Amino acid sequence: MSLEIGLTEGPINTQYAPLAALCALYQAQNRLKPLVQVQIPMKKRVFSPADKLQQVLLCMLAGCETLSEVNSRLKSENLLAGVWGWPRFADQATLSRLLDVLTLKQIEHLRQATTAIWKAHSLTMRHDWRGYLWLDFDLSGLPCSPRAEKSQKGYFSGKKTPPGVS
Repeated sequence: MSLEIGLTEGPINTQYAPLAALCALYQAQNRLKPLVQVQIPMKKRVFSPADKLQQVLLCMLAGCETLSEVNSRLKSENLLAGVWGWPRFADQATLSRLLDVLTLKQIEHLRQATTAIWKAHSLTMRHDWRGYLWLDFDLSGLPCSPRAEKSQKGYFSGKKTPPGVS
């Protein structure tokens, strides 16, 4: 599959170009293959149960807080759906029905599949634990000392903290 990303004039633009590139990477590396192994006995009309699970994930990656946002955000994104080989995205009712029919055993299989996905690609799992793992939780946006170990200037959108405020 060839994916070309660029600016165009016309009706073929998508606001989800970075997500399309991520999807192409996921497909090339078969990252979501464990989701296909989750057995959910449902009829396949347009989308298989695995397709629907992948669409739920894409819904989250697209910033949807609830499945009801699928219809307003992703339903018209046929180019993004085409990256996965789908003619379109399923509507939110179809995705909700899939989640409604999951049994506890299928939820456990889904949990195992998602755990397998993140463990295989987690940088934390490959970290050399003989050394430190540096985490930065300072989200205040206040300036730090240039002498602070490993300090870097960050970016904060929105309101800026006025000087002299601590």
